[in-house]
Amino acid sequence: MTADVRASIAARAARELRPGEVVNLGIGIPNLIPGLLGGAHVFLHTENGLLGVGPRPKDGELEPDLVDAAKQPVTALAGAAYFDSAESFAMIRGGHIDVAVLGALQVSIAGDIANLALPGNGVLGVGGAMDLVVGARRVIVTMTATSSTGEPKIVPECTYPLTARGAADVVVTELSVFRLREGGLVLTELLGDATVDQVLAATGARFEVDLEDRRAA
Repeated sequence: MTADVRASIAARAARELRPGEVVNLGIGIPNLIPGLLGGAHVFLHTENGLLGVGPRPKDGELEPDLVDAAKQPVTALAGAAYFDSAESFAMIRGGHIDVAVLGALQVSIAGDIANLALPGNGVLGVGGAMDLVVGARRVIVTMTATSSTGEPKIVPECTYPLTARGAADVVVTELSVFRLREGGLVLTELLGDATVDQVLAATGARFEVDLEDRRAA
């Protein structure tokens, strides 16, 4: 996966965020979002204990002890709040996170999410994903349409260990945006130069088509 593909997925996911929302960003593609928000006024939360995460530090701004859950250096915005991980997870489990953005290995047509590990490779570490996908009001999945071996990541049923059932609300890939509506998967947007046929070829499950924007950036 090229850096441009990752950035394009993250940029489109960032457009799903609404002013004033408290947003938790997972490791990988979601972690690119802080640099792609533009003027969007959201409150970024990290489960290791910071609400009000700012952009990546520039030269001379690095604070070694100020990192996000991916252990990447961050800055803190004016008015940011610091707390321990227990309080952070109380926020998550208490329903105080508006949006969770995370990556996935598979998403099913019912919105089931698998992002723990590939079978046979051991558990990579669930981190806070199980809590976040259940506790957040909206869940946005960011991932490439297919795996490194060309296998579709959107599938009829997940074959990898499940993180949660029916948790995904939006799925953003480099080709398209899917939304879960009434328990089914709906293609609502094509990205870049993608066509419906290309999305069909890269998707291992049935879906409906209700295009809102045929050429979204």
